Amino acid sequence: MGFTHIDAKGDAVMVDVGHKNVTSRRAVATGRIAMSAECFAMVAEGRAKKGDVLGVAQVAGIMGAKRTAGLIPLCHTLMLTKVGLEFTLRPETNEIEALCTVACDGKTGVEMEALTGVTVALLTVYDMCKAVDKRMVIGPVHLVEKQGGKSGDFRFEETK
Repeated sequence: MGFTHIDAKGDAVMVDVGHKNVTSRRAVATGRIAMSAECFAMVAEGRAKKGDVLGVAQVAGIMGAKRTAGLIPLCHTLMLTKVGLEFTLRPETNEIEALCTVACDGKTGVEMEALTGVTVALLTVYDMCKAVDKRMVIGPVHLVEKQGGKSGDFRFEETK
């Protein structure tokens, strides 16, 4: 299978989904941000000077998912029916894990929306904490699973 966003001449194209049936689509993406113990404690204890880091990052991630088509040039504008963003604190590694779940009934999938939601949420954590720790590291960010569509279901499996 070749790239769907490149035509026979090598030009970028937006995929024509007009002929596709509307189906339920769902995607989940995850990512992490690692930070210093001091910074992690400030976030976990709600002591960040800029306010509720995870609350702001949650809203930012949801907004990012909703605006994916405006950020990624060849993405379709979708009517999302759900965007959820959850955080898990990992004190053993001083990391915050974000999980973004996106759903819609549409003609194309929501993987990019889930990935964008996670990434914007983690970037927001970075922005709100950079005064304390400029050495934060974001990643890996990846698709966990997707459901629906012609290509069927997908579940990320670790490979060694």
